[in-house]
Amino acid sequence: MIRRANAEGGFASVLQKGEHDAGTILLVLTERGGNARVFERMPGPSGPRSWQKSNAETPENKQQFYEWLDRRGAQDPDLWIVELDIADGERFIR
Repeated sequence: MIRRANAEGGFASVLQKGEHDAGTILLVLTERGGNARVFERMPGPSGPRSWQKSNAETPENKQQFYEWLDRRGAQDPDLWIVELDIADGERFIR
């Protein structure tokens, strides 16, 4: 995802490194540094895991959004947090 986002003119970075083989991934999608949304793979009703939106930044809760992200990272040392700053970032998880 990181290489693809960079190749398509976006910016991508690892905000937190987790367990190499089994860590969960939180994907933070932004567009020009704003409109942040967090997606993570969660079990679906029929069993297989799919990407689900876990949280989203709004003008009223920008600070709360990033505090939530910091808490998630602190609670799970195995967690990977990856940020993609690119238009229509959801296309990377479809």
